[in-house]
Amino acid sequence: MEQILIITGGSKGIGKGIIQAYLGSGVRVFSIARSVDAELSAMGVTQISFDLIQTDQLEQELGAIFEWLNPKGISKITLVNNAGTLGEIGPLEKLDADVIEQVFKLNTIVPYICSAVFVKLTRNFSAEKSILNISSGAALKPYYGWSTYCGSKAALNMLTQNLALEQQDIPNGVKVLAIAPGVVDTNMQAQIRKSEKEDFKDVDRFVALKTEGGLNNITSVGEHIYQMDHDQTIVSGSILRVEGK
Repeated sequence: MEQILIITGGSKGIGKGIIQAYLGSGVRVFSIARSVDAELSAMGVTQISFDLIQTDQLEQELGAIFEWLNPKGISKITLVNNAGTLGEIGPLEKLDADVIEQVFKLNTIVPYICSAVFVKLTRNFSAEKSILNISSGAALKPYYGWSTYCGSKAALNMLTQNLALEQQDIPNGVKVLAIAPGVVDTNMQAQIRKSEKEDFKDVDRFVALKTEGGLNNITSVGEHIYQMDHDQTIVSGSILRVEGK
């Protein structure tokens, strides 16, 4: 019996850290992202190069992965909705309409569609099933200049709770968790540190986190997320945070 991970945005950053943690436990991994990472390919990850914001093709792309799988040979299958974007930083009135749309499309619409397809395609699986939504502390706290990011991640938390409610009375229903990874040393953090203070009033705090060594790393975050996925004491619908620096 094998375990399966399907992850969006797995070619870099937090997604890559998650993949490495699952690979370390012998999990078979499928990653859907725009870019392909040569290191992950060498490690046996099946990578699908696809722009996730083409939402009209998402069901087809996920369905193609399931054609590779034998439901009777799977003991656990997990979907990680990891792909996301900060978008442009600045007060809402400075943001173009297409920028606002792209943030909500990738951070919110894509996870909603992927989750819906995953639930549908695993309905008759006897395996343990879970969906992990990679959220953010910004889903619970407003930040100046992050209105689209905060709002789109807050919606992801509500998806988690609502889907958990819908699944709770279904035999072998899908367990759903939202996990905020903390402040992680990724390209997104580099983007944040380059912000002008007039657009992001908390920029000095994030610069200090980097210079003082206060950022989580993708390896430890990936391991924490793997452990949460396999922790039977965590209740479906929980909003969690990776503790660290």
